Amino acid sequence: MTTEDHIRSVALSLPETLERASYGGQPSWRTRQRMFAWIRDDPEALVVWVESEEDKLALIDAEPDKFFTADHYDGSPMVLVNIEAVDDSEAAELITESWILRGPRKLVATWVAEAGGGPVA
Repeated sequence: MTTEDHIRSVALSLPETLERASYGGQPSWRTRQRMFAWIRDDPEALVVWVESEEDKLALIDAEPDKFFTADHYDGSPMVLVNIEAVDDSEAAELITESWILRGPRKLVATWVAEAGGGPVA
């Protein structure tokens, strides 16, 4: 199981990331103005971007205890992650991949080249 503190630590370790209150006051993490992860209520979940709607559906089909969606996210490449069902390493990987997908291209390219682009633990 991961925690909000770990999620925050991973997100804020990524270049040019800042934390802001999101919908309903929940924490969200952005690079410049583009949100790449947040925690939602009811049910509590980490929300991240994935490559495509197909990837999202594949995750949900493969591990429905970890990944799910809600009507609001249908048709978009955002997946909800059960915080209680993922460990710190998996959460870090999901957050990092979401940042890579949403971050400014030049910033991401530089980071991937310098850091090897692997998730931070």
